[in-house]
Amino acid sequence: MTLTEPVIIGALSPSRAGDFMTCPLLYRFRVIDRIPEKPSAAAVRGTVVHAVLERLYDLPAPRRSVEAALGLLEPQWDRLLGEEPAYAQMFADEAEQREWLGQARSMLERYFTLEDPTRLEPAERELYVEAVLDSGLMLRGYIDRLDVAPSGEVRVVDYKTGSAPGPDFEAKALFQMKFYALVLWRLRGAIPRLLQLVYLGGGGEVLRYAPDEADLRATERKVQALWAAIERALETGEWRARPSRLCDWCDHQALCPEYGGTPPPVPARQPGDTVRSSRRTATDEL
Repeated sequence: MTLTEPVIIGALSPSRAGDFMTCPLLYRFRVIDRIPEKPSAAAVRGTVVHAVLERLYDLPAPRRSVEAALGLLEPQWDRLLGEEPAYAQMFADEAEQREWLGQARSMLERYFTLEDPTRLEPAERELYVEAVLDSGLMLRGYIDRLDVAPSGEVRVVDYKTGSAPGPDFEAKALFQMKFYALVLWRLRGAIPRLLQLVYLGGGGEVLRYAPDEADLRATERKVQALWAAIERALETGEWRARPSRLCDWCDHQALCPEYGGTPPPVPARQPGDTVRSSRRTATDEL
């Protein structure tokens, strides 16, 4: 008997799933049309803070101090600027850039009030994971940190540079983490013991959740339903705009019917065309 790889019908990450749930037309603009977006100062700051926290754990445990983290900030910003010089255009002047860096410093200082990095030894950082469901849908994404206890229990950790959501929005925040837990379950055959969101904005907060098999099966059904809706939109060419408060930050208002715009013709793409490997960028979910 020969084993064959499943036929991949498409790929979905938590960020792109979130785009479709927020606004199908936004998903289309980002995934199907691939229309460039202006860099967001908040998203780029998140990328820099993530990079600092990743590299903080390269240091021996006793040296993982606030001062060490702050010392990594400007070198990581310089590195990112070298890769994407256009980020310098986000600021009107040097004073605005200094204020932006100051906010990043505050987030790093707040991190040390939420966790003690001298007592942690992550098993993985910025871990790329992917798994293919029985349907052929590939789920993939980057996990900020994976902690593994001596007993083998796994904790999935994600850093957020925004403020913690209110009770009405916690489910949406946890969807991303359940998505990662589902991927790890399919890859390794074990359900992560704990999902942990570390919010570095506002006053700082840690949101923890212990998933079970029912959670992850429900997440898989939700992901499959999302993909079915994406396939229907691909077949019909109907990508509906879904107005919300997030429209205020959208780069695509000029093309959105809700704002009097007209979307360009839909490119000739099939669902499988969305299977692309790419490194995390500042537009990915942070």
